[in-house]
Amino acid sequence: MPLEDVYLRNANHKIHKAGWLRAAVLGANDGLVSTASLMIGVSAAQADSFLITAGAAGIAAGAMSMAVGEYISVRSQNDIEESDRLLEIEHLAVDPDGELEELIEIYMNRGLNRELATSVANAMTEKDALEAHLRDELGQFPHTKARPVQAAIASAVSFTLGGLVPFAGALAPTVGTKVLSIIAFTIAGLLGTGVLSARIAGSPYLKTTLRILVGGSLGMAITAGIGSLVHLTGI
Repeated sequence: MPLEDVYLRNANHKIHKAGWLRAAVLGANDGLVSTASLMIGVSAAQADSFLITAGAAGIAAGAMSMAVGEYISVRSQNDIEESDRLLEIEHLAVDPDGELEELIEIYMNRGLNRELATSVANAMTEKDALEAHLRDELGQFPHTKARPVQAAIASAVSFTLGGLVPFAGALAPTVGTKVLSIIAFTIAGLLGTGVLSARIAGSPYLKTTLRILVGGSLGMAITAGIGSLVHLTGI
């Protein structure tokens, strides 16, 4: 198969989007749910004068928290990958024959007979032994490598965009209308997030959208209940 055809076939897969898509979907969903929950909880506690301030503060704090959290977590994944890489370099230097045998066993476990597995392992080792072990032994691929800065930016931006959706609902004139507007805007945002993430990931629209919608609605309902309880108890 021509090399350009291989690239076209690989371009149809979604795995290269996994890093930033996970962060973006998490950020958008968290922005929608946490901001809406915060504002609904404040409204349910009858603290209307703090509603807009709480929403704005929630968006700013949440975006920064998501960015830092994503960067740290993804950077930790980078550190693990780099540690494995250095360990593999050491193993190849100390025991190249043993590492070759590991590759042979890996290929045999995938269905090749020993003769063919040995031939493939030798060819992969001659081309780039480290790359072969990182890919076939440890499952590390360049296109799925964790990118902390990309994940942090995607998370912060998507959180902010998601948070602005329920925030817009708070511009309704009265407390009752504000709550209903926030809920309506948030549900619309959750539906949009579900459809968009399903489209990008190539997953079923209904299943993905329902999962996001149900989870977000549950979060809002619990927070509204806590806010009402706070109001009733006078805390």
